[in-house]
Amino acid sequence: MATSTNTVTSTASTTTTTTGNATILLFASAASYCNDIDTLKAPTPTTLGDILTMLERQYPGITEKVLRSSAFTVNLEYVDVEFGDEKNEVDDKKNMTASPHLEGWDIPINPGDEVGVIPPVSSG
Repeated sequence: MATSTNTVTSTASTTTTTTGNATILLFASAASYCNDIDTLKAPTPTTLGDILTMLERQYPGITEKVLRSSAFTVNLEYVDVEFGDEKNEVDDKKNMTASPHLEGWDIPINPGDEVGVIPPVSSG
């Protein structure tokens, strides 16, 4: 399988200088939802919540259809990420207002970090 790479861009204004990129690895349905792109780059420093928000902005609907049921890793370590139960909490994320009360959204992502998006898979 050929590896495709793309860059996730942020529209948020920031006073910090981007010093590098993080790699976002998309597996299974996450890659399919992103037009079969399995590797993305995101400017850093940032947070996991900002990356999830950027994914939603670039690929509308990915939060509800893929991310909400996915597992996440940061540098090969599984991390807990909580999504709000109500749609308006997800809409808040689209507006780059990642809420610190949702677990995992404030995890720092630095240059060279690797974020994995692992949707559930099944076999029969």
